Amino acid sequence: MTETTQRSSTAGRQDGATSQGGKGAPGTRGSTAIADPVVAKIAGMAAREIPEVHHLGGGMTRAIGAVRQRVPGGGGGVTQGVKVEVGERQAAVDLDLVVEYGAAIADTAADVRTNVIDAVERMTGLEVVEVNIAVGDVHLPDEEEDGDESEQEGRRVA
Repeated sequence: MTETTQRSSTAGRQDGATSQGGKGAPGTRGSTAIADPVVAKIAGMAAREIPEVHHLGGGMTRAIGAVRQRVPGGGGGVTQGVKVEVGERQAAVDLDLVVEYGAAIADTAADVRTNVIDAVERMTGLEVVEVNIAVGDVHLPDEEEDGDESEQEGRRVA
């Protein structure tokens, strides 16, 4: 789903008058379309910037993402665990997180929410109306990564 967002700019003009014979300033002619995957990538990257976030996506989502990464052209998984709805002027974001053990989950969620809102609004001009966060797991320090386990199992068999 591709939606449109428009920014009105009267930079330097107090009266709102248009320039160049009524045609409007160059920055206000036309519209800009921002696709859902663009907002999802921005939100995913912003969420990952918070140190207490171990992964995005639940267990099954991460397993499917790991398979997808091994398939040529399968993608990098930046949007794994991220769902967005983009309207003309607003966006809503849903995130599935895995948080590091010992992190204050409420504080981590607040940090993620703030970072995602700031990044999406700054980069797209859309108003973020909500960022819903679901913490589906806690990563323990002694847990091995999913990818590490499968690689080690492969070595034992080989």
